[in-house]
Amino acid sequence: MADTAGTPVETPIKSAGATTAAQAAGAPAAVSGRPASSYGAGSQPQAQPHDPSKPPVKRQIVCFSFYKVMPEWRRLPAETRAEHKAAFAEVLAKWNKPGEFLSMTYSTVGTRGDVDMCVWSIGYAVDELNRMRSELMATPLGGYLTAPHNFLAMTKRSQYQIDRPDESEGEGRGAIRPGGQKYIFIYPFWKTRAWYLLPAEERKRLMDEHIRIGLQYPRVKLNTTYSFGIDDQEFVVAFETNFPEDFLDLVQQLRETEISMYTLQDTPIFSCVRLSAEEMLNRIG
Repeated sequence: MADTAGTPVETPIKSAGATTAAQAAGAPAAVSGRPASSYGAGSQPQAQPHDPSKPPVKRQIVCFSFYKVMPEWRRLPAETRAEHKAAFAEVLAKWNKPGEFLSMTYSTVGTRGDVDMCVWSIGYAVDELNRMRSELMATPLGGYLTAPHNFLAMTKRSQYQIDRPDESEGEGRGAIRPGGQKYIFIYPFWKTRAWYLLPAEERKRLMDEHIRIGLQYPRVKLNTTYSFGIDDQEFVVAFETNFPEDFLDLVQQLRETEISMYTLQDTPIFSCVRLSAEEMLNRIG
């Protein structure tokens, strides 16, 4: 978990239920009766060199792109806007490739003033991400969009499953399926340099309290990805839940922990509503 929330912890687990292809491309899954929390039981894992005796772990590329539509677009005839939205949605559908590339769509209308929508993509190559975003911006709607925020990150292990059976196998790693909850809260995150200089035992002590509090909110699921050297932030964290009130209470409680002193920055924060691509686009006009 991270500090607004705290120090990011990579402890992937399998979600309570498998997300169907329809859910991955459209509306959120039904609420599960089992906890969705991904908190671990120890301190943040340290970077380790690859063990040559084991097969290499294929890391995933994760990108959160936030778009704002220009006012001029909303003044276009309804028929023209419908054509633009259809072309944009067609590109999103084209790039939903089971086992290779996945995108989920969210609306931020009414929750942020500087962005209208979010596209969360997970794949295996920066080039694929580059080509997909290029095709989106080449659509007629793309000519009316700005991208005020864009966060690039990677998994350290296969944390997100894109209908690949091998992602939950080997090296004791688990997998979670993103996009199963109605709401997601996303923000970039930086720790202070002092945090990285603390002894491992001290970091574990601080994390123990952090994790204990996190486990009190099992209806909030954490996704942590890493951006060291590939983007400005150090981490990108995304909290999925069907209960925004749980996330608010969790963050407030974690602000009172000792580890919060080691947060350098954890803004901007984006509150997003999970929608199909078509509904996301309809809500911008």
